[in-house]
Amino acid sequence: MLSRSEIFALAILLLAAVPMVLGTFSSPANPAKRRTINLPNRSVQAPFSDGVLVGNTLYLAGRLGLDPKTGKVPEDLEQEIRLLLDGIKATLGEAGMTMDDLVSVQVFCPDLSLYDKFNAVYRSYFTKDFPARAFIGSGPLLRGAHFEAQAIAVKP
Repeated sequence: MLSRSEIFALAILLLAAVPMVLGTFSSPANPAKRRTINLPNRSVQAPFSDGVLVGNTLYLAGRLGLDPKTGKVPEDLEQEIRLLLDGIKATLGEAGMTMDDLVSVQVFCPDLSLYDKFNAVYRSYFTKDFPARAFIGSGPLLRGAHFEAQAIAVKP
């Protein structure tokens, strides 16, 4: 059991660490800068941004693997996956980040049997450790897509 002085020292240590832990959060006294990220030549004009950068954290909107020329999902599954991941990569680039800055990715897919096909392409987009990820079974996706992904990235 800790003594009263040990508890007091621990409490002071924890209070001193709070600003470091909450560094990217905003408060009225210290508002975090917020910047929207939108790719040039978006194939779809939707009522959301491709990403929102708050402090050093980038929140990426859900993205489909659409052909930029047609605005449709390509027939080739691997091409759809590459278009999706290239879109994420481009959004990260607009914020001065790379795929290795991703910390969390959620992939939605109406057909879970496509898990291995997605992974075969996905793993080639990283040079370091992979981000945390969920591969989630979903209902139908917009435009008949096989995959939709949203993510969070943090620039160290």
